[in-house]
Amino acid sequence: MSNFFQAGAYHLPLGQRTYIMGILNVTPDSFSDGGKFNDPGAAYERALAMQEQGADMIDIGGQSTRPGYTPVEWEQEWSRLEPVLAKICRALRVPVSVDTFYPQVAQRALEQGVSIINDVKGFADAKMFELTAKYNCGAVIMHDGPGVSSIRPFFEQRLRQAAAYGVRPEQVCFDPGVGFGKTYEENLEVLRCLRSLCVPGCGMLVGASRKRVVGRPCGDPPFEQRLPGTLAAHTLAIAGGADIIRVHDVAESVQAARVADAVLYTTK
Repeated sequence: MSNFFQAGAYHLPLGQRTYIMGILNVTPDSFSDGGKFNDPGAAYERALAMQEQGADMIDIGGQSTRPGYTPVEWEQEWSRLEPVLAKICRALRVPVSVDTFYPQVAQRALEQGVSIINDVKGFADAKMFELTAKYNCGAVIMHDGPGVSSIRPFFEQRLRQAAAYGVRPEQVCFDPGVGFGKTYEENLEVLRCLRSLCVPGCGMLVGASRKRVVGRPCGDPPFEQRLPGTLAAHTLAIAGGADIIRVHDVAESVQAARVADAVLYTTK
């Protein structure tokens, strides 16, 4: 059974420490940072800054998937991503992920050097599996829907489907979809029972950064004031088996993860 996550040329050992995925939205309307980095120059500088702060990978998205979002067509999404992807992929020393559910965008991004497809639609389009096998990239497959009991069966079904397309387990990382189609109580339950959702041989990613599940118990402060709550949620996720944490605040998240890792992975 594999004990690493393969993202193109990158082999990331699992069960030894937590990986931090920095969020880079090149969009005008993302829920927390829309408009901040949709200029290519600003996006490039932000990617370099997150790498220097300790991000293990950078996830770049070209459209918002906040609650109630209106999807843009793949051509518009790609027009936002294209000016920054090639430059960022060449400049960074860490894997670059593209946050998309469009195969057309995923293929073009992979051609530019992206190492991971992060699909919030859970690889509903089988073309995503074909691309993963062809480019030997990593695949983050998210559960997008209600309920908690359906998550593990969904993961197992997707793993079987991936195998049918020639995608190996070590290329797969699952995401239980905190904040996607789930009630507040269900999001809490995901964090509470995360270990039971982990699939042996595959990675587990959790992204609760600044989301409603963090804001609500804290009195719904503005998004940029939800860092302490985010760190609490992500530390619980790490203790529950998360291998990758997807974050807005890289430096602080790296520090919190290193403390959690010291407790969980340091042996006498």
